[in-house]
Amino acid sequence: MEAIAMNVDQIRFDFPLLSQKVNGKNLVYLDNGATTQKPKIVVDAIANYYKEYNSNIHRGVHTLSQMATNEFEQAREVIQKFIGAAKKEEVIITSGTTEGINLVASAWGRANVKAGDEIVISAMEHHSNIVPWQMICEEREAVLKVIPMDENGELILNQLDEFINLKTKLVAVSHVSNSLGTVNDIERIIDRAHSLGALVLIDGAQSVSHGPISVVDLDADFYVFSGHKLFGPTGIGVLYGKETILNDMPPYKGGGDMIKSVSFEKTTFNEIPHKFEAGTPNIAGGIGLAKAIEYIQQIGFDFIQEQEEKLKIAATGMLNSIEGVRIIGQAAKKESVISFTIDGLHPFDVGTILDQLGIAVRTGHHCTQPVMDFFGIPGTIRASFAFYNNMEDIEALRKGIIKAKSMLEI
Repeated sequence: MEAIAMNVDQIRFDFPLLSQKVNGKNLVYLDNGATTQKPKIVVDAIANYYKEYNSNIHRGVHTLSQMATNEFEQAREVIQKFIGAAKKEEVIITSGTTEGINLVASAWGRANVKAGDEIVISAMEHHSNIVPWQMICEEREAVLKVIPMDENGELILNQLDEFINLKTKLVAVSHVSNSLGTVNDIERIIDRAHSLGALVLIDGAQSVSHGPISVVDLDADFYVFSGHKLFGPTGIGVLYGKETILNDMPPYKGGGDMIKSVSFEKTTFNEIPHKFEAGTPNIAGGIGLAKAIEYIQQIGFDFIQEQEEKLKIAATGMLNSIEGVRIIGQAAKKESVISFTIDGLHPFDVGTILDQLGIAVRTGHHCTQPVMDFFGIPGTIRASFAFYNNMEDIEALRKGIIKAKSMLEI
């Protein structure tokens, strides 16, 4: 779709939740890194499925089943084009980023990882891109290695050769850090891994909403993301995998729709993508995710990136102007995610006061406890921006922080 000229005030009307009040105050929603709000077009698409053609897919010859199947498979094509995949069969519908990573760790990992092999992750990974690899390494007696980061929250890539070597079977790394906002140089990591025959999984949960992605240009072997961080529904996500790799992988789950034939003696598995989609999927979620993608394409990534860059710069300047505020993560290349602490104040206490003022931020370790340990802090306050945020939101955050400081400082 062609991008359409819009401004932020117009856009905000597309998101019903943004107009509500919280604790008697106008909502200031700055927790987009956790989940984004949904435009009305997405909400309506989900409601219409349940009201007009609710039925199971792939199995029925009746009209409603055919309608639902067509919409769901058209959604797969929308996703394919959005991420630049070569074929729609390379798009596996999952429940989210976490399931996508676990699918690869379990199905690919059990078939390919042997004792003494190495899996490489980075120091800034979300727990969902740490724990599955720990589990498969323990099971297969493999070694988990971690690319370190520096005090700016940037990966130390001049040490990459020490971590990715001929023993490496797979590298799993985030495109954008959820707790620091760092944009990682995944092209360099992919090139190094491929030069030694290793595969690469990219956690794109925090990147797909901020700019265009081409999995073919990146040459990623796997790319995973969640719909709910992309202005779509919860409980839906995507695993992209190269066709040849997916064909060689055994199924992750057994059940309906992932088989060609079943007898008590033997089961023959289905072709991709259905081989990895056992059971009834989140049909409404898939349809809603496609509508979210179409909405984003209407807005256009040029506008999205320009707006979010303005917000990031303004919020960074505002936070740096307040005494006692320390921004955690000073990478040269960041998305619109800012984590910070306030001297002497616990993030939970600050977050509670901000909530009373109608300001939604995330507090805690953000499922990146190793990152917090590295910086020697229990957690941060995280403000994460989307294109529907505005400068009034930043000013509200400034006033809220000053209010919290006045109430909490002794």
